[in-house]
Amino acid sequence: MHLKITGFTLLAMLLGCNAAYAANLEAGKAASAQCVGCHGPKGISMAGTFPNLAGQKVEYLTAQLKAFRGKTRVAPVMNGMAAALKDEDIDNLAAYFASLKACE
Repeated sequence: MHLKITGFTLLAMLLGCNAAYAANLEAGKAASAQCVGCHGPKGISMAGTFPNLAGQKVEYLTAQLKAFRGKTRVAPVMNGMAAALKDEDIDNLAAYFASLKACE
């Protein structure tokens, strides 16, 4: 029984990783144009009030964007920015920012 649970857990993790790799980095880069003003052109913010996005984990970025979109995380500017994003857009943005080096 323990091996079955571990196998299912491993399979779920692998499928999650494959979904991240299926994202379109070029589409994410294009969509990131709306993020540049606050988060910088390479995902490194110039202001301490805005977080760096470069190098963050895909799962974290995805969860945050979905929380902003669903308004379970309240930040008026981000709620507005994320409102029109589809799941595919979120996946692409998350993959793009995750692909960037954290210290450029």
